[in-house]
Amino acid sequence: MNPKPPAPFADPAGTWNRRFEADGFLFGTEPNGWLREHAGALWRPGQRVLCVADGEGRNSVWLAGRGLRVDAFDIAEVGVAKAMRLAAEQGATVNFAVSDSDAYPWPEAAYDGVAAIFVQFADPAMRARLFENMKRCLKPGGALVLLGYTPRQLEYKTGGPGQLSHLYTAAMLREAFAELDTVEMREYEADLAEGSGHNGRSALIGLVARRR
Repeated sequence: MNPKPPAPFADPAGTWNRRFEADGFLFGTEPNGWLREHAGALWRPGQRVLCVADGEGRNSVWLAGRGLRVDAFDIAEVGVAKAMRLAAEQGATVNFAVSDSDAYPWPEAAYDGVAAIFVQFADPAMRARLFENMKRCLKPGGALVLLGYTPRQLEYKTGGPGQLSHLYTAAMLREAFAELDTVEMREYEADLAEGSGHNGRSALIGLVARRR
């Protein structure tokens, strides 16, 4: 009898490495729509941006292709290897690292932007640390672009962690990022087509905010 695989959040590196081992790209190669919608208005070529838990590189490679200086990390070495291949194929330069969110160095006030797209691997305690690090590494005037699923996503089951404690509400995000100036917060539904990982009707919340 085969042993039962570990719960996804008990072995995050192993879980994501197994998911990324499949052929193709789990979440596609196109950037996330919320990021695409806002990046051009927020960041100029030459500015420095961090992509948090960027998986197979779809967002970091796209941003680098727009002339930004991009750092990106992910816990899964298989995902990062695929991200490096994607960058090479598209002629983009990204500084990739294999790291979990707690071990990443998070340089103080170093980034003009942070992109955190579906980083809902984090339980409440880890999420609090992650959000604090994301705020701290922004320069004054630097912008955060964040997107996640809301609790209604548990009804759709078209992506996401499937755990209520990992999902976002407007009140949670307002409290977590109270020190930043909110540019836009939008709770909405959309039909996603981001590979097989995010596919179908989805309950979403997006935030754009600037460090004072």
